[in-house]
Amino acid sequence: MFKRYLRFGVVGASGIVVDMAVLFLLADPKMLALNLSLSKALAAEIALVNNFVWNELWTFRDISAAQSHWRARRSRFGKFNLICLAGIGLSILLLNVQVLFLAMNVYLANLIAIIIVSIWNFGLNLKFSWNKPAADKPLKA
Repeated sequence: MFKRYLRFGVVGASGIVVDMAVLFLLADPKMLALNLSLSKALAAEIALVNNFVWNELWTFRDISAAQSHWRARRSRFGKFNLICLAGIGLSILLLNVQVLFLAMNVYLANLIAIIIVSIWNFGLNLKFSWNKPAADKPLKA
């Protein structure tokens, strides 16, 4: 479990890099200068796809290999996306509160929002997205 958590953290770190880079590209006044909320939503979704692929291939490879047909993969991606969608909403809220009301640096505020939301994402995705089939789970006494 600890090894899996570490892998999830490494994948999450790669997602932070993707999120930050896309946010910079979309929102920075020297780049595309798009709306902050729209930029954050797009950056988070692109990072989410990155994270799903790496979690599928590395973090939860054993479960993914046992459930490798496209229906199972599509189901996992749907659950992952729904769980993370709530996290994206929370992340956007946290980012805006920190930037607009607390006058924090946008990138520091984004990092703080990502860290808070990652706890949500790990717990629910472990329980619902990459859960082992009932036959693989030990019976409770």
